[in-house]
Amino acid sequence: MKTDIYRQTLKQYWGYDDFRGIQRQIIESIDQGHDTLGLMPTGGGKSITFQVPALLKEGVCIVITPLIALMKDQVTHLRAKGILASAIYSGMSHHEILTTLENAIYGGVKILYVSPERLSSPFFIKKMTNVQVSFITVDEAHCISQWGYDFRPSYLRINDIRLLKPGVPVLALTATATPVVVDDIQEKLGFAEKRVFSMSFERQNLSYIVRNAPDKTAELLHILHAVRGCGIVYVRSRRKTKEISQMLNDNGITSTYYHAGLEAADKDQKQKSWQKDEVRVMVATNAFGMGIDKPDVRIVAHIDCPDSVEAYFQEAGRAGRDGRKAYAVLLYNNSDKRKLNKRISDNFPEKDYIRDVYDHLADFFEVGIGSGAGASFEFDIDKFCRAFRHFPIQVDAALKILQRAGYLEYDTDPGNNPRLMFNLERDELYKLKQLTSTQDAVITALLRLYGGLFTDYCFIDESFVAQKAGLDTHAVYEILKGLSRRGIIHFIPRRRLPTISYTVRREDGFRLSIPPSVYEERKTSFTERIDAIISYATNDHVCRSRQLLRYFGEEDTHDCGHCDVCLAHRTTSDSAESQDRVRQRILQLFSDQKPHHISELHGLNIPKEPLDEALEYLIHEEKLIIEGGFLRTM
Repeated sequence: MKTDIYRQTLKQYWGYDDFRGIQRQIIESIDQGHDTLGLMPTGGGKSITFQVPALLKEGVCIVITPLIALMKDQVTHLRAKGILASAIYSGMSHHEILTTLENAIYGGVKILYVSPERLSSPFFIKKMTNVQVSFITVDEAHCISQWGYDFRPSYLRINDIRLLKPGVPVLALTATATPVVVDDIQEKLGFAEKRVFSMSFERQNLSYIVRNAPDKTAELLHILHAVRGCGIVYVRSRRKTKEISQMLNDNGITSTYYHAGLEAADKDQKQKSWQKDEVRVMVATNAFGMGIDKPDVRIVAHIDCPDSVEAYFQEAGRAGRDGRKAYAVLLYNNSDKRKLNKRISDNFPEKDYIRDVYDHLADFFEVGIGSGAGASFEFDIDKFCRAFRHFPIQVDAALKILQRAGYLEYDTDPGNNPRLMFNLERDELYKLKQLTSTQDAVITALLRLYGGLFTDYCFIDESFVAQKAGLDTHAVYEILKGLSRRGIIHFIPRRRLPTISYTVRREDGFRLSIPPSVYEERKTSFTERIDAIISYATNDHVCRSRQLLRYFGEEDTHDCGHCDVCLAHRTTSDSAESQDRVRQRILQLFSDQKPHHISELHGLNIPKEPLDEALEYLIHEEKLIIEGGFLRTM
């Protein structure tokens, strides 16, 4: 049977005897050529569902994922198992990309990871026409839905590959999708028929806790001292990652911090020190965690409330992936609701404001009405805000809305890493005189880190070069500029600013059309997500796990028994049960239908507080009456 081949492949490469949950159902579906959507919680084993059939089918499995760290990690692990895997991501030279695609064409690759942005490259599209594709896997598939919490326009280009490869099935995978998003994913990816396999999102080993904490840092310290093991603490701002990390270190809890603004080498070093347990806690923005495989995280704490239940569920789900007891703690207080509601107006400024930003942008770039189509500009948002008295958060939101409306492209991360190529032959390089020790250290680091520098331009990472050379990043940048001036290398620095490109000619601001699908409908959806996370944080009556599962469309739910709500109910229930037993013992004394002096109750050996409480209840309910120090039944 084919299922035996699936199992044999699993055993041969991964060492497991059988599949978990819905893994086999997904594998069989995609192997039979059906468009398939798999809903699997974090830690549910998504990668197995495309890696196993990729080995058994003819051709190359294209895996589209936005997570470069995940790409690199999985390629390393697959190659260690003897599986032909490769990835294409920003930072690779043209030669490296060409070699990878040529290998895919001629059978040297079985699984090829690419970012969604790569799909818009004419060079990539041209090469893909010659690649035999077995099926297309879309990881983090919720990113294609405008109703999802993490919509990415680049995901809409996936259908271009489908048109290029008609008849090739698609496997979409996600760990967070509401019923509305499930339908939207299938529509956007052009599923021939609806076909969804879903695991329960329930995590039985994970205790969801909400703490009402006026002093969040004090509560965080208390929790981290109480729960052993490594953890992640999520905050909203880059500045706060460093502040909270320093506070933890000052209080004897080893930690480091992580955010998107760090240099790549710093990110790599911090991530490794946490994964190797050299530090206990990682304090991070939501830039951290996607594709990070550390199964023994015992606690994930949120100091700041995320924008949505989906984001919270995914980040909280990084705890306890080894199946052992773990905690997901949300610290919440009265200021959080106000901050969350403010994010609505920040993300959806008034339409007149958006039109003002559009007009001011034209003034800033000196683009006249009726011109500008196809023109691109580097965009210094701080300079723009100073010139026109705007705030960066609202400007950023306005530009994203203008992009969705089709008026411009707003690229906040151009991905233009610095590039360089040696102008000298390798033999000439060794004959160079008058190189300083630092210049020599940088050249040596370049030659050790990168190949092909004498034949083609190569993308480099200045922070890694700096780490290898024992210098800081700015010093490396200045040395590279100096070597370029001397003609030893040709150095093209990083483009550090976002870019704005006009997709159509510039209009007068008052003529802009911002349709409901771009503004009103998305604002309503965003508001609903904000309301949902506020409801989760403030609903102290329904089991936390049950609330989360219902949000994701699971109707057949039960109380988890170990979240803060369940524990509070159990305490109340235990107290009520205890009180009932005390009352029954008191009434047993009066089963002879005779009066008894109140002092006789002390002979029951019941502690004073529950005795007084039970006696007050029985008298109030007229089960007993008291007369002259004696008690009797009614």
